[in-house]
Amino acid sequence: MGKYFGTDGFRGEVNRTLTTEHAFLIGRFLGAYFGKTHRARVVIGKDTRRSSYTLEYALVAGLTASGADAYILHVTTTPCVSYVTRTEGFDCGIMISASHNPFCDNGIKLFGTEGEKMDDAVIAALEKYLDKEGEVPLATGDRIGVAVDHVAGRNRYIGYLISLATVSYRGIRVGLDLANGSAWSMAKSVFDALGASTYAIHNTPNGTNINQNAGSTHIEALQRLVVEQGLDVGFAFDGDADRCIAVDHLGNAVDGDAILYMMGKHMKEKGLLDRNTVVTTVMSNFGLYKALDRIDIGYEKTAVGDKYVYECMAKNGYRLGGEQSGHIIFSKLASTGDGIITAINLMELICTAQKSLYDLAAEYVPYPQVLKNVRVADKAAALSDAAVLAAIADAEAALGDSGRILVRASGTEPVVRVMAQAVEAALCERCVEHVTDAMRKGGYVL
Repeated sequence: MGKYFGTDGFRGEVNRTLTTEHAFLIGRFLGAYFGKTHRARVVIGKDTRRSSYTLEYALVAGLTASGADAYILHVTTTPCVSYVTRTEGFDCGIMISASHNPFCDNGIKLFGTEGEKMDDAVIAALEKYLDKEGEVPLATGDRIGVAVDHVAGRNRYIGYLISLATVSYRGIRVGLDLANGSAWSMAKSVFDALGASTYAIHNTPNGTNINQNAGSTHIEALQRLVVEQGLDVGFAFDGDADRCIAVDHLGNAVDGDAILYMMGKHMKEKGLLDRNTVVTTVMSNFGLYKALDRIDIGYEKTAVGDKYVYECMAKNGYRLGGEQSGHIIFSKLASTGDGIITAINLMELICTAQKSLYDLAAEYVPYPQVLKNVRVADKAAALSDAAVLAAIADAEAALGDSGRILVRASGTEPVVRVMAQAVEAALCERCVEHVTDAMRKGGYVL
């Protein structure tokens, strides 16, 4: 992680941590960097946060001032920006979103020409420019860039999503929690077009209600909707729709690990799981590995972040990977996590197997897990403190070979995440509390 850009872009509270000046400078740098030999073309999307407009306009101003043409998708999803960048030959893609964070935060995510997260070397050079190291030239005369309305790119992406389905969803009752975010109109349009009877909630964004008790990190409302309306399945997306958490007809949550298990098994049976391997992160549940072992599927573990999952997949030719949080990557279909593609693939599985999501997920049994997000003043200091390290060692000894403790800094927030998994939930609780208590006694907890 760099000074400004974490595992999922440059994120922070708007006009405090992340300012319009930052956005302008990012536009200036990217326009010049990709425009060394030709007029650069950059595509931009945004989520529904009120602050997305000011960041969008600042980025466009910076890009055009450096001689790039800025193509504006308006409100759309992160995977849409990735798709349009990759399929329409753009030099770079930019998504304005803070994903599942509250509305006062926002972020700037950058994509390379293949729709993958931007190369670290480019990010490093950009961060130096943000620190006022070096200059980039201003365009003049007819070299000044223009802004282009590119809603057509968004429409082509919707058409692509619809084309992925091989069966009709007619007769299936589907609930959608759209998080008042990027997918607020897109996801329902896709499922309606495919014949499903759709029931949407949190689909009235007002600029300040994105993720507010909604979406993939707050699925309680979707669980109630599915049960009360007698729906067959539900899908919850986050603010920029690169995550998907599912809900079965009984209201049970089906997270990213369960999705990886179901899709891995299905793809293996169909001969589609190249190299017989699923890519996971260190946050995946022990239960996933036990379940994959039972059906003889191998797995890799990466650092947290769909960026690292995709890098591992691309390097080794793997076809399926993702995170417990619902970032699922199907590398033949996308270069990043895509919540709507994940939902479509689950619907395809339900329809072709003629089984409920509940039955399909039943073979995956997660270990009890406790995850606590601890807000701290200094992540590095907290994680290097001798007492905290001793507490982690104590927890590892208590868990032995039947569980694990993972303590890591968030890449997007001033948070240290403490997670324990074990056969007994009470043991998880004790281990997490022991570590967080050490941070509290050290004076790190806000």
